[in-house]
Amino acid sequence: MVDTRMRHGRAALAFSFFAQGVAFALLVTRIPAVQDRYGISNALLPAFLAAVPVLAGAGSVGAEQLVKRVRPGLVLRWSQPVVLLALLGVAAGDAVLHLAVALAVFGVGVGALDASMNMLGVSLQHRYGRSIMLGFHAAYSLGGIVGATLAWVGAHGQLPLLGSYLPVVAVLLPAALLGSRWYLDAGRGPEPQEGPGAAGVGQPVAAFRLLLPLCLVMTFAYIGDSTVSNWSAKYLQDVLGSSEQLATVPYNVYMATTLIGRSLGDLGVRRFGAAAVVRSGALLAALGFGTVAAASGPGTGMLGFTLLGLGLCVLVPQTFAAAGRLFPEASDSAVARLNIFNYVGFLIGSPLVGALGDVWNYRGAMLVPMALVLVTVVYATSFTPRRTATA
Repeated sequence: MVDTRMRHGRAALAFSFFAQGVAFALLVTRIPAVQDRYGISNALLPAFLAAVPVLAGAGSVGAEQLVKRVRPGLVLRWSQPVVLLALLGVAAGDAVLHLAVALAVFGVGVGALDASMNMLGVSLQHRYGRSIMLGFHAAYSLGGIVGATLAWVGAHGQLPLLGSYLPVVAVLLPAALLGSRWYLDAGRGPEPQEGPGAAGVGQPVAAFRLLLPLCLVMTFAYIGDSTVSNWSAKYLQDVLGSSEQLATVPYNVYMATTLIGRSLGDLGVRRFGAAAVVRSGALLAALGFGTVAAASGPGTGMLGFTLLGLGLCVLVPQTFAAAGRLFPEASDSAVARLNIFNYVGFLIGSPLVGALGDVWNYRGAMLVPMALVLVTVVYATSFTPRRTATA
């Protein structure tokens, strides 16, 4: 039965996802302004950008170790302010060293934040007894749209970075701290006994083998997502001949359809099951990539990116939820390990498509993430495991 405490915990966690979406969008959509502020060359910029997901992976590993000693809610309560304050650090520095330190703190904080948010989401879904995980990620998508809009306002009004970031952090930081009072951590049950049907604590290789299909799905989903984030505008303008203004639209369409798909996705999971929703999402995403690759003009390309948003949006939340079901007695560790492959996919996706586009062509490059998301169809049965294990 759902009580008031659980509803408050769900609302507080949804706000945390929303705040993270805002913060991340504010950073990535104003990269050109950050580059101009610190005088970073085009050759050096990729190193700075690649460092963030690498350090986020380290932050996720650190979160796994922390939750062995403290509650995930406590990790989340303090990692979110760290991320928001690091965002201010990016805007307030005046030397490249300051930027490097701020981005390093941001990266580590994001890893701990992403891991702990999803730990709480998985445990709260277990308490509810029905799918609610997609709703949390819908809040993240909404935050991304709000953050990107605020970044556009700041850029359009020619606001300095600090003037753009400070009012947002001044609102989000106290609200997140206040909401953290209602985070709901799962109770710690006894460690299950090892047996022939489970991979125990002393069997990390066997545990990873069970988690590997979900790690691959997570990686492929983020390769697809980073392809859209980094290449949709260039593809529409350079390959499909759109105007510069129209080329900015696909990512906004993608984010909007992601929000719609995640808002409705939990209903689909409750009615048809997680495996069916993941299988349908993967097929829809593959169709989207195929449509983009075959598009003859901007209109068809926009249709493809719309399909991509509706298809890819269900994969990541359901992958976290599946890890929680597969390792019910050690879901925090499973989620933290799985979260690392979020950043692996992000690191691989953009360089992969860019390199293929340069040596081959961008239409052909779009077929590679299409093939990868199709692999998810093969692993759909991993989303309805028949046995449990400990990580």
